Amino acid sequence: MFDTFNYNRRKSDKVKIGNVLLGSDYPIRVQSMTNTDTNDTENSVAQSIRIYEAGGEIVRLTAQGVKEAENLKNIKESLINKGYSFPLVADIHFLANAADIAAQYVQKVRVNPGNYIGLVRKSDDYTDEEYQAEYEKIKARFTILLDICKKNNTAIRIGVNHGSLSERMMNRWGDTPRGMVESCLEFLQVCDENDFHNVVISMKASNTLAMVHAVRLLVSEMAKRDMHYPLHLGVTEAGDGEDGRIKSSVGIGALLHDGIGDTVRVSLSEEPEAEIPVAKKLATYIIEKQGHNRIASTVNSDYNFFEYDRRQTSEVLNIGGENVPVVFMNKDGEFATLPDFLLRDNKVYAQDGSVYNVFDATQLGELQSDNLNAKFLKLSYPELNDKILDLLKASSDIVVLLSSNHKNQVGEMRAFFHTLLNKGIKTPVVLCRNYAGDDLETYQIQAAADLGVMFLDGFGDGIFLEYTNALAPNKIRTEQLNAIAFGILQASRVRVSKTEYISCPGCGRTLFQLQTVIAKVKAATSHLKGLKIAVMGCIVNGPGEMADADYGYVGAGRGKVSLYKKKECLERNIDENEAVAKLIDLIKANGDWHD
Repeated sequence: MFDTFNYNRRKSDKVKIGNVLLGSDYPIRVQSMTNTDTNDTENSVAQSIRIYEAGGEIVRLTAQGVKEAENLKNIKESLINKGYSFPLVADIHFLANAADIAAQYVQKVRVNPGNYIGLVRKSDDYTDEEYQAEYEKIKARFTILLDICKKNNTAIRIGVNHGSLSERMMNRWGDTPRGMVESCLEFLQVCDENDFHNVVISMKASNTLAMVHAVRLLVSEMAKRDMHYPLHLGVTEAGDGEDGRIKSSVGIGALLHDGIGDTVRVSLSEEPEAEIPVAKKLATYIIEKQGHNRIASTVNSDYNFFEYDRRQTSEVLNIGGENVPVVFMNKDGEFATLPDFLLRDNKVYAQDGSVYNVFDATQLGELQSDNLNAKFLKLSYPELNDKILDLLKASSDIVVLLSSNHKNQVGEMRAFFHTLLNKGIKTPVVLCRNYAGDDLETYQIQAAADLGVMFLDGFGDGIFLEYTNALAPNKIRTEQLNAIAFGILQASRVRVSKTEYISCPGCGRTLFQLQTVIAKVKAATSHLKGLKIAVMGCIVNGPGEMADADYGYVGAGRGKVSLYKKKECLERNIDENEAVAKLIDLIKANGDWHD
């Protein structure tokens, strides 16, 4: 499917979206989506221009109804009159008629297989006949859109969302990556039967694991069918600020490291133009790994790229075994959340006051004579030899501090872990990375992209981040690195250390001030460690994408909000001025509040 050790972009077909060409022969394109009312031509045009001038190459707008779809014509004409020709994409949910109209005006139409023909609800199990009958309805309706797209040279994005799989797919496949893939494949089958190939695909989720596994599985299934459609990558409802940047970089970065991805949208609950620099930094960082020195290794025969299975390790102190991954940090710093270990001058300091020695590959004799109950060994993949492998296999008190200076650090670290798997070695491993980023955002993106994929792959029992920049030695503080480390573990879904906010970026369907509401919710609830709270602009993806959230705040109409506990809506159509207070009351009533 892909070379897990050596970076190469997956070969994908050329797709024409207006004046932008997409596919593996072209740069990774970056894009965003407006959050204006699509009926508001002036503001939609202005925001589209801001996205473009920030570096966005494609701009998407919601078309939730026929009226909005019709106004895309006015938006496009206004942009042309102002001298702009970048392609526009219509985002469609529930109304196939809106897609038919939009396809006549914009360069690409995104449809969601989960709701393309509207909501179809059935409480009983689908028989094979009922399952097929609904597919025939989809096929007939989708074929009409494909004919319009052929006539107007309009591309299609088949955009599957984890949070809005159809009940039919949920009934047959469950809320799983396989369900997402099957939902996409039947739409691709219709495209294939109609000889329509101007197609882009996305498989999105707020859950980074689900998103990565769904895309990998889809790529594998397409390869079996000799399909090579380009992929649009994104993590939905990633949030804002540091959390949003880290979560997006973990999910998108994992797939980019696999060589998968032709266009990127980083979804932040901020102004759309703020997404573009993040997407560009992320894509540029990964693509620069092309042409690296080849890494030779062998994938473990039992390893599964499509399901999460943490590598089994022995337990040393509270590292490895069944323990959550730990955080190491430099000894100098003030921490809001205490790291598990401090490391400085070849000494490891535990929270209980114990001190342990750190050795390197030239000090194996000293390591073996050390009589402490834990020993830390600095290693990189090129240093592995039979002597070290035998030592690791025979010892139950060593923790490896793994680093890499390779241009493709992810590939080399993966090679290290697969070597341990192949040798049956269960030594716990802490991932160590040192960056000299120009700014905090760059550090967040690069560290999350490099290390998040390792945890998603089931590798790593800890994380240690450093910052070394001789020109600006104090630009990024130790306590900021500590926050990034915990953020990567949370975004990778291997350790929860703070309140997690699942929030959408907003669009023309959002009927309240999303950024203001998120700030209010965070101010009131950020001390509730371990809770997942969703703030969603509307019901399209809200109830689905927040399915694993503990509580949800979802737009229900203009000035109205509904509150959820898990998947159950407990209060409907609350006045938005009372909604945050009501959310707090709901959390208290369920015993999850503490002061």
